[in-house]
Amino acid sequence: TNSDTDKIPFHPYHSYKDTLMLSIFIFFMLIIISLTPNIFNDPDNFSKANPMVTPQHIKPEWYFLFAYGILRSIPNKLGGTLALILSVSILISMPFTHTSYIRSMTFRPL
Repeated sequence: TNSDTDKIPFHPYHSYKDTLMLSIFIFFMLIIISLTPNIFNDPDNFSKANPMVTPQHIKPEWYFLFAYGILRSIPNKLGGTLALILSVSILISMPFTHTSYIRSMTFRPL
């Protein structure tokens, strides 16, 4: 018995299926964003701005929340900046400092 007869090739089947699902997802997201453009906005952005009053809590966008959390957790300005630089440099240097003898991507840290 040949075990290759039960296998489904990746490219024609799974590639087309994934492309179709991604296209359907993008289509529905475009429909949702076209009909209700403010659905994903922060509710604080809809309040009228008052230049004389600072908001109680200033919250950054989602892609800056990790940096905001690091900077807020350390009260010293220089220490917070150094902690932020150190955290990003650790993430960047991890693939280069991995010293395992197994070089397969299965055992890589990132």
